[in-house]
Amino acid sequence: MTQPAESIDEPAVELRTRRRGPAPSTVGWIVLFLGVIGTIAIGLSPSPYVVERPGPVYDVLGSTGTGAKAKPLIGIPSSQTTYPTTGALDMLTVYVDGQPQTPVNWISVAMSWFDPSRSVVPMDEVYAPGTTNDEADKQDQVEMASSQQEATAAAFTRLGVAYTTTVVVGQVVDGTPAEGVLQAGDELVSVGGVPVTGLAQLQRAIQAHGTATPLAFQVRRDGALKDVEISPAVNADTKKPAIGILTGARYAFPYTVSFALSDVGGPSAGMMLALGIYDKLTPGSLTGGAHIAGTGEITAAGDVGAIGGIRQKMYGARDAGATWFLAPASNCDEVVGHVPAGLRVVKVSTLEQALADVKAIAAKKASSLPSCTAK
Repeated sequence: MTQPAESIDEPAVELRTRRRGPAPSTVGWIVLFLGVIGTIAIGLSPSPYVVERPGPVYDVLGSTGTGAKAKPLIGIPSSQTTYPTTGALDMLTVYVDGQPQTPVNWISVAMSWFDPSRSVVPMDEVYAPGTTNDEADKQDQVEMASSQQEATAAAFTRLGVAYTTTVVVGQVVDGTPAEGVLQAGDELVSVGGVPVTGLAQLQRAIQAHGTATPLAFQVRRDGALKDVEISPAVNADTKKPAIGILTGARYAFPYTVSFALSDVGGPSAGMMLALGIYDKLTPGSLTGGAHIAGTGEITAAGDVGAIGGIRQKMYGARDAGATWFLAPASNCDEVVGHVPAGLRVVKVSTLEQALADVKAIAAKKASSLPSCTAK
């Protein structure tokens, strides 16, 4: 028996497509794409920083160039007796990525934050505002030339080689008694009728004269002697009489020490150059065959001063094979906690101390040498 099929009436359904915008997944991809593009654009934009990283390493006891073009890095005239050297005394350099006209981008900055051998430094701490790339390079070369002269003077002083020093005006400070009277480049011949023999003697003469009356100076400008008077004033920082000049020195050495360095600037090689000159002019090997690196600005009196980029220089020294590193005592705060494995740092403050430290390393009696410690 069959039953009749039920009749089911279903309402009609109208299908309509309403385009309200892309599907949710498409919107997400668009947002992601725009975010990536924006991030890349920001990453490639210029930053106000420079990146310091290890640069070339030069053994001051070795040579630069190859083949027929090879020259001793420190050249002593054949008229002087020199002695064989062993080991290495490395001077270090730092590459600075980024200049006022060619800044590094944010991607380079971000990557450098994760590399212990690199440092990110505000550009205005390296380059004075308004300085061009060419001006900065020229200043670096001036500082290197001055460093070589100071290193020669320091080494000759330690060796007992006589030379003469001429004090010159390096800069006249605005708003001081010397403004409008002295000029950069003036040679200071005498003060109070007494010949100027050095910066310390000049300072003592000014301070002893006081501020009550004008002090007579004789200078040589463009080859001609000129008599002037300046009334010293109390310096706000030192609280002592001063005339407001920054001084430099010109040296007359009995023979010329040459340096085969190109495209290297700044003053930080001074201590290592002085050690190299001393080693070449004294019997025996100063290093005893050890591989020693170091850095530090130096004065003719043998004082070792702070330098920049010391972290990068320690990594450069380690990578070059040095096991010892001579660091200025005034840089110790940057050394502690950043010494790469395999390198021992010795802090120094004078050339005399550096010589004693190197001799101790050569004699394998370096266990008690001073090192940088946390404050």
